[in-house]
Amino acid sequence: MAAVRFEAVSKVYGTDSRALTDFSLDVEDGELVVLVGPSGCGKSTTLRVLAGLEESTSGRVFINDTDITDEAPSKRDIAMVFQNYALYPHMTVFDNMAFSLKMRKLSKEEIKRLVTETADILGISEYLERKPKELSGGQRQRVALGRAIVRHPKVFLFDEPLSNLDAKLRVQMRNELARLHSKLGATMIYVTHDQAEAMTLGDRIVVLKNGFIQQVAQPLEVYNNPCNKFVAGFIGSPAMNFFKTEISEGEILSVNGRLETTGVADGMYTLGVRPEDILVREQGQFTCSVEVVETLGNEKVVIGITGSDEQITARCRPDLDIRPGNELSFDIDMSKTHLFALDGVERKI
Repeated sequence: MAAVRFEAVSKVYGTDSRALTDFSLDVEDGELVVLVGPSGCGKSTTLRVLAGLEESTSGRVFINDTDITDEAPSKRDIAMVFQNYALYPHMTVFDNMAFSLKMRKLSKEEIKRLVTETADILGISEYLERKPKELSGGQRQRVALGRAIVRHPKVFLFDEPLSNLDAKLRVQMRNELARLHSKLGATMIYVTHDQAEAMTLGDRIVVLKNGFIQQVAQPLEVYNNPCNKFVAGFIGSPAMNFFKTEISEGEILSVNGRLETTGVADGMYTLGVRPEDILVREQGQFTCSVEVVETLGNEKVVIGITGSDEQITARCRPDLDIRPGNELSFDIDMSKTHLFALDGVERKI
């Protein structure tokens, strides 16, 4: 397969609309890297620059140390899978998958072998003579994957390929993609706004905001050690709680109570606490008024308002009798909290 390298890539539309700024990233041979972030953060632009569908304004792109920045898309040996499948509606599944092989003028026997093998891997052999309109969304997505896999490209690019599927099918296809990556050992770059996909699929996650890389790390590292408040709030569901916090003489004054801390200068900060680290107690140090209770079967998600009018979200056991209007007593697991400076990027302390 191939290693991919971006060197200080920027993309500007018009005179001042920046989609990417100094994007630098090394993707190892056989690695699955997930680009994640809110809409407009530069995820899809990154893929399109790598595929040659967009020209970078500055910077260079390499595959296996070969500079492909100015190469035509057809010469880059990259396969891209889109969210809308992009299948030819008038062709059968077989012909959709075989199209690129025919363009390369492979023999009929070789084309049949490659398509049949790929269809077997994806479990779509029985659909080879059908047309896309006769298939479900999940089956169409498998065909789109098959069309990419059959070429044996150097790099696979996925641009939110599961966003059009229902929740159950999305989970199923996510598992299929993880299995395929393990089986093929291919270099893959995957774009999504869905953090569950990012956490479960990626060898590493790249978190983007406004065209800038915020953090690059393994999924659990990003979750447990976010580098700034944006990453902390974006990764994790329900989202991390944030409280305006004053530290004075070694104590955090927050959520109507006091928590001890050490080694941090006095001043104003943001305290971050994940919902699972809000510990419901009969006699906790803090209280909130319950406003919403979401019963999810395996847990309850409780949303309340503290005495200082700050919203707090907690994940609780499903058997706890908690209802809107109740007063909820809780502690905070200080070993799991995060402290952020109130500067331009709200970096982690």
